[in-house]
Amino acid sequence: MPCPALPEGFDATDPDLLQSRIPLPEFAQLRQTAPVWWCPQSRGITGFDDEGYWVVTRHADVKYVSTHPELFSSFENTAVIRFNEHINREQIEVQRLIMLNMDPPEHTRVRGIVQRGFTPRAIRSLETALRERARRIVEEARRNAAADGTFDFVTNIAVELPLQAIAELIGVPQDDRARIFDWSNKMVAYDDPEYAITEEVGADAAMELIGYSMNMAADRKQCPAKDIVTQLVAAEGEGNLSSDEFGFFVLLLAVAGNETTRNAISHGMHAFLTHPDQWELYKRERPATTAEEIVRWATPVTSFQRTATQDTELGGQKIKKGDRVGMFYSSANNDPEVFDNPGLFDITRDPNPHLGFGGGGPHFCLGKSLAIHEIDLIFNAIADVLPDLHLAGEPRRLRAAWLNGIKELQVAVGT
Repeated sequence: MPCPALPEGFDATDPDLLQSRIPLPEFAQLRQTAPVWWCPQSRGITGFDDEGYWVVTRHADVKYVSTHPELFSSFENTAVIRFNEHINREQIEVQRLIMLNMDPPEHTRVRGIVQRGFTPRAIRSLETALRERARRIVEEARRNAAADGTFDFVTNIAVELPLQAIAELIGVPQDDRARIFDWSNKMVAYDDPEYAITEEVGADAAMELIGYSMNMAADRKQCPAKDIVTQLVAAEGEGNLSSDEFGFFVLLLAVAGNETTRNAISHGMHAFLTHPDQWELYKRERPATTAEEIVRWATPVTSFQRTATQDTELGGQKIKKGDRVGMFYSSANNDPEVFDNPGLFDITRDPNPHLGFGGGGPHFCLGKSLAIHEIDLIFNAIADVLPDLHLAGEPRRLRAAWLNGIKELQVAVGT
């Protein structure tokens, strides 16, 4: 197998690279020549005391890592593949309290409790409120557009519904929801200098969100109500989350449920407006397959990692115990072994076994059905209220190591 001809110093977690583009050509080379490839890094540059990690690019291999937690641990180094170089080990290890960074059996216990909030009945109970809110968000964006019809799609449309969905799910009062949004923004924006947010500011925001959520849990334990929080923290005889476990669960929702769905919606709108045939098809037929293709196309989380618990082999490479292994969903979702013409945005694609919600296994996204529902609702509202929407500028990308983020997308209504 030939060696990949990659640019010198190539690292698919480099936030400067991801601010400019997703490295799909390099991923294609790696899938063909070195599907499990060692990426060297300077010791400590990503917060880990090692000299690199394995880049896993093929769909089948990403699925294998995802579905074998006994070989590949989320707990050991967390699922986040790159932190700021100034983070210390204690700050990394405290993140093991988040469900994303747990291994079975503890992960199994916590997930089993949390699933009560994501039953089909729970999601259906949000439908009327979220449909009305989606319509209102889009109508307000049109009403508040500048004199020339322009507005920022991200701040005026994409950010609002995911935040409202999570807040609605756990019963955050309307007056507090802007604070939840502000905290979640600060937690993921520390790599982008435009926001002037340090790692310390992000950590402080996380602690404020956790504290707010713990207080909410404590209130429900004292005064149970007929809501999701009570089901999670005060359900006698069924096991429940402690107040701090609930706090870290809300922290996970604020990032995994809010930021990722927001970016899927932003990328989806850009895809529609750069593929006008698909936008016309959507407005005319509203295919049920649309949301899944938007998630595949966007892949909001470019990568997560696992750590090998023992010596093993993957894709023909020997992986040593303690090695970090990066699962690159952006590459897996463009694997031509799985997807016909993966570079084509096709809202009728079916089947669509993308890994935008993870590669299966214990960490498969708990909120998938809610995210799909939100995407469907917002694009239906846009097609009804803003059918003439068009681009007014190129997207401005977020500087981040593992999020495929858009922080600004100027669009316009009218001709």
